[in-house]
Amino acid sequence: MKNTKLFSDSKIVIYTDGGSRGNPGPSAIGVVVGDKEYSEYLGEKTNNQAEYQALVFALKKAKQLSGKKKAKESEIEVRMDSELVVKQLNGHYKILEKELQPFFLEIWNLRLDFKKVEFKHIPREQNRRADKLVNYALDNNR
Repeated sequence: MKNTKLFSDSKIVIYTDGGSRGNPGPSAIGVVVGDKEYSEYLGEKTNNQAEYQALVFALKKAKQLSGKKKAKESEIEVRMDSELVVKQLNGHYKILEKELQPFFLEIWNLRLDFKKVEFKHIPREQNRRADKLVNYALDNNR
């Protein structure tokens, strides 16, 4: 069953966060797509790897929730508090860490499933729901 409220218009707002305790260390992601919340423990990762994995998860989930046809008509706005990742995805910074390059390529390809995908940096306090989901996964999956 599709979330018709979430996908009734052509713009989908997604909040993502990834975090690790230690760098690298135990890591998790938190994703908010409309009124749906997701968290997942990742294991040992760097903070940046977790941020990228949260975004991959979010784009896949948005496509799954909307369906292939509706996804092609949808504009996605991803809001995240990682300024580094947003600037990398928007082409302002190069991706120097080799382990992040495969995530970038996967995200680049996932973008093609939608009409438009924008990445926006937001202050941490505006990303509390996603951050809370990261901490929940870390606290419950150590």
